[in-house]
Amino acid sequence: MREIGAERPRSGFLGAVVLALLAAMALWQGDVARAQTGGDENGAIELVDPKVLRVCADPHHLPFSDKAGEGFENKIAALLAKKLGKGLAYTYYPDSVGFIRNTLNALRCDVVMGIAQGDTFVQTTNPYYRTGYVLVTKKGSDLTGVDSFADPKLKGKHLGLIAGTAPANYLVTNGLMDTAKTYPLFIDTRFSEPSNDMMKDLQSGVIDGAILWGPIGGYLAKNSTTPVNVVPMVKDTNGPQLVYRISMGVRHSDQEWKRTLNKLIAKNASEINDILRGYGVPLLDEKDVPITR
Repeated sequence: MREIGAERPRSGFLGAVVLALLAAMALWQGDVARAQTGGDENGAIELVDPKVLRVCADPHHLPFSDKAGEGFENKIAALLAKKLGKGLAYTYYPDSVGFIRNTLNALRCDVVMGIAQGDTFVQTTNPYYRTGYVLVTKKGSDLTGVDSFADPKLKGKHLGLIAGTAPANYLVTNGLMDTAKTYPLFIDTRFSEPSNDMMKDLQSGVIDGAILWGPIGGYLAKNSTTPVNVVPMVKDTNGPQLVYRISMGVRHSDQEWKRTLNKLIAKNASEINDILRGYGVPLLDEKDVPITR
């Protein structure tokens, strides 16, 4: 599961010697070798395919991505490919330990979607959306409208939580962990869906509220058979970060490619937001105010 704040371990960017070896590999790979004959201002070669937008993604990770192209990151990638006048191709790999090392840094793609801005293991673009953790509750619940873990209404309630994520610190601080139910963080997305399990527990009354990463919580709420409310948890600031800017990740050597993506993000912000809203992603502006249109 992609949970910001407790993300998958990622390999560091490659040093000069390794880049030289990868360049040799690219010559062998044909298409990548012809990707870009120029370089950035420092003379570094950028091995970005000129005809195809090559994306690496998890094949079983809705609402973000899947092999059928039904995730919102699939849709955003398709939009960017269209604007670039390129084809679109995927390398699918489980979103787990070694993802970046075995995909982007192995030259199997040129971009990875959904990276928290500031991640040092890749070079991040400008953000294309901003979101945070949410509390999902049944409509009519006495927790409706709660937007802080310090709210006394949460005392004694059974809250669902992905173990090891940032909200856990706030549950501990506010004495809410004893009655919480935790769900696993590190899973194989082919076989386990703890967020779905959490939503089922909410619907059946096992828990009173589900604490989820915004894009996941918003998507599950949008498709829930039980009417629910989704409230971003933006009031708590005396602990780990709960709101993040989300970017795309490229190799550290690909400076010109990053600039190209930054321009695309800026020019197509409205269409990108429309895609995100269509999946129920709770969008926040820089003042933590929900973006509704």
